[in-house]
Amino acid sequence: MDNAELGKRLKNARLSKKMTQSEVAGNFITRNMLSLIESGNATPSMKTLEYLSEVLNLSMDKLLSDSFEESTEIPDFQILQNAKKLLAENNYAQLLETIKPEGMFKDELHAIRSIAHLKTAEQLSDSNQTEQLQQAVTHARLAAEEAGLGLYANQARIAQANQIIAESAKLLSSYYSSLAQGGNFMI
Repeated sequence: MDNAELGKRLKNARLSKKMTQSEVAGNFITRNMLSLIESGNATPSMKTLEYLSEVLNLSMDKLLSDSFEESTEIPDFQILQNAKKLLAENNYAQLLETIKPEGMFKDELHAIRSIAHLKTAEQLSDSNQTEQLQQAVTHARLAAEEAGLGLYANQARIAQANQIIAESAKLLSSYYSSLAQGGNFMI
């Protein structure tokens, strides 16, 4: 096995345990040395490998095996990082579709998703299309729900969502009233 593959296995094991490089390195090796090992730029001694396998609770046999089976599960920290990246990129649809509030960072993910729902609702509420206004109400309702959950519950975000619901509902009400009276009302 080459250094790159070994480093990748060690890094994945560390991330799945939600440990920092400093936590894994401890007082045995430096964090910089661990970084070099994980990137495949250094070859660890047998003593270092034994230490790392013990800290990461990963048997030497499994670590050095040619048939190493990596977990297909994405570590919680990586999910949180992906959520933050999608939010920063204003990619709300993908965030809401792929990021579910579960695991270690459930509270943070609810907060991030509430922002994504709110931003989507704001964009949709600027429309004069009935379907988009209805979607705005749905996203605003979901924003309020998620903003009320967990440690990062946010009353201001709930108020913003409720404001979008009220404004969109007023426009939709006018539209539906005009339909009931047989008018040609345009939003």
